[in-house]
This record gives sequence, structure tokens and C-alpha cells, in this order.
Amino acid sequence: MEFHVVTLFPELFESPLKSGLLGRAIKDGLISVAFHPLRSYGLGRYRQVDDAPYGGGHGMVMRPEPIAAAFDAALAQRPGLWRVMLTPQGEVLNQRKVERLAQRRPGLLLLAGRYEGIDERVRSLVDQELSIGDYVLAGGELAALVVIEAVARLVPGVVGNPQSLQEESLSGAMLEYPQYTRPREFRGQRVPDVLLSGNHEKIRAWRRDQALKRTRQRRPDLLRENKP
Repeated sequence: MEFHVVTLFPELFESPLKSGLLGRAIKDGLISVAFHPLRSYGLGRYRQVDDAPYGGGHGMVMRPEPIAAAFDAALAQRPGLWRVMLTPQGEVLNQRKVERLAQRRPGLLLLAGRYEGIDERVRSLVDQELSIGDYVLAGGELAALVVIEAVARLVPGVVGNPQSLQEESLSGAMLEYPQYTRPREFRGQRVPDVLLSGNHEKIRAWRRDQALKRTRQRRPDLLRENKP
């Protein structure tokens, strides 16, 4: 699975992509991440990538020409990439959308914006607009990292135990059941007896009940969205 990122600040990705699960996945050749630094496609002597908004207003707006040039270069390098713009105006990312993104081959082309916004005409260059939540960040780099990690985890071989993917929160219509490990008692709180019983059928039933209870308490919207 390939990820291509158009960004003004590729250095923001360095540490996350060298560590943990993503670092191992890249090292093992299961995923790759390529950067297309937007400043390289800037205009004029000073590599300009932004300008004042028509009609006035605060801040600067990213120009369409450098973004289009970066897209063209990325697609020439790897045709068929699914083009995604990270923006607060996009559809909110959830696990079902992550699963669909993981099926996009050869991979994703992610646009991480900056400044006050992006010229409206750039929307015609993308296949999908995504948001990671109803809040505003300084730029799209962190959102791009969220997409990369969420999608990469679904690439075969990236997560050591594939079964764990099926049991995680939001992988179905419910949050995950409570998890416990040693010690059996911690500050007056004991591990539920059923988990120590060795009865796997009772454990599965307890986990299903707990997942449903937790989802009803914390995210009832998930149950409504997935109601037949």
C-alpha cells in the first residue's frame, strides 16, 4: 500500500513514521510513504504557494497551481492514486471509511493544507474530502498521519494478530469490551470472575454483553446508525 503526501512540512512526519507499527511496516516493505513538498512547486523566485484572498479577509489562501503541479507529479510517478483532501469541511472519518480507503489501490494521495484555507478550485482535483473531527488544526499533516495509521493497520501483515482487528472498538457496530490483565486485584478493583473461569463460551457471551452495554452508554449513535 502506497501513501503519497502533498505538504509544506514533510519533516512533521519523520518521527511517527520511524517508530512503532508504522516504522516496522515501512521497514518490512508492507507500506511506503512518499512526500511531494509543496514548496518545490511554488511560483516565482520565492516559491510562493499562498496569496491574499479575493474579496478581502484574514489570513492567506493556498494557491491552486502548486497543488495541481504536485498532484500531477505524484500521479505521473504512480497513476491511479485515490486523491484525498484533509479539511474540516470533509465527511468525518470513521472505521467504515477507513476500510474502504484500505481497498484503494495502488494507494492514497493525501493533501495536507495550511494557512486560512485552500483555493476552492482545488476541490475539483480530488476524489474525496475527509475530516478527522469537528475541530480545526493548524494544518492537515496530523490528519494525514491519522489516515495513514488507520489505513495501514488494515494492510495484511502490518498487525501481527489479524484476529485483534476484528475485536477492536468500531471494527463492527460496537465499542470494544473491557480488557484486564495482571494483577487480579488493583486498588480494590477485581478482575471479573468470568474471565478467570476458563469457560470460553461464557467469556465470549460476557464480552458481547459488555460491548453492547458500553456502546449504549458511550456511543448510542453507533447502534442507531447500524440498525437494520
